[in-house]
Amino acid sequence: MRSHTITFAALAVAAGLSLTACQNDDDAAQTDPSPAATSSPSHSSADSGGPDAGAGGEDADAGAGSDASGQAAKCRTDGLKITAIDNFIDGDPRGTVAVEMENTSGRDCVVAGFAGVDLKTDSGSISADRKGAPGDPYVLKNGKKIAFSVTYPLNETGGTGVRITGLVVTPPNETKSVTLAWPGKPSLPVTDGSGDPVTVGPIGSAGQGG
Repeated sequence: MRSHTITFAALAVAAGLSLTACQNDDDAAQTDPSPAATSSPSHSSADSGGPDAGAGGEDADAGAGSDASGQAAKCRTDGLKITAIDNFIDGDPRGTVAVEMENTSGRDCVVAGFAGVDLKTDSGSISADRKGAPGDPYVLKNGKKIAFSVTYPLNETGGTGVRITGLVVTPPNETKSVTLAWPGKPSLPVTDGSGDPVTVGPIGSAGQGG
């Protein structure tokens, strides 16, 4: 009887050891990842050439005097030397003054459209009307010049007329003006407002008559 009790006890111990071993194997299988379950390292957008890869590159590549897109910035009043000369030719029905803008900013700049022009007179200020169609934006290289025309009616009445005392020029898309000496004929005819207006041509219209 004692022999059977020892045999059963030995079998119970062996069964317990076997069960414990199986449980340890299962736990190990759950905690140790297989090679197929191991995830590969992820790549950042910088590694893959994504949006962050070139962060700051655009600004770094933009040249001096350029905007964020690398294009030349607009011409500023402080970077332009503005002068005016009489461009009247005998026989023309109207007077013409050519206004010249020289890029002295040290960088290329873009200019387009119309400058603002006002004539200062002893009877008040006269704003020039725009005449013609504006051209495409123009890259004004550093040290180069571009001009536009201002036309005005001639005083052929024999009287003193409206005396012109100065020329005020505001470059396109700017608010800062430059006042110049008036180089053209000294006066305009006195009218009731129905006469020929003072006109300004688009940038690049330095030809006679705008």
